[in-house]
Amino acid sequence: MDKDTQDIVSLAAARTGEMCAVFMIGDGLLGMVQPERHLALWESDVGAVDALTRPFQGRPGRRRAYGAVQFLAGVWLASRMRGPRGRFSV
Repeated sequence: MDKDTQDIVSLAAARTGEMCAVFMIGDGLLGMVQPERHLALWESDVGAVDALTRPFQGRPGRRRAYGAVQFLAGVWLASRMRGPRGRFSV
């Protein structure tokens, strides 16, 4: 793989990681601030989706704690994202 291709792949990976971090930060923050409203939005008759929300149903404190973990993990992930050649890119 040539250098330009490596830079493009590296930047795409960093941007993907950044998008994941933004999702984790936002979802975590909503889970902390509005746990019941946020959880109600994701309740579903689809078994796989319901399985993801079931541990938090009727337990806003548990959702807040999970939200804090999500938020901190997202900030940690974002702090490690770099552009090509290890520098920040615009």
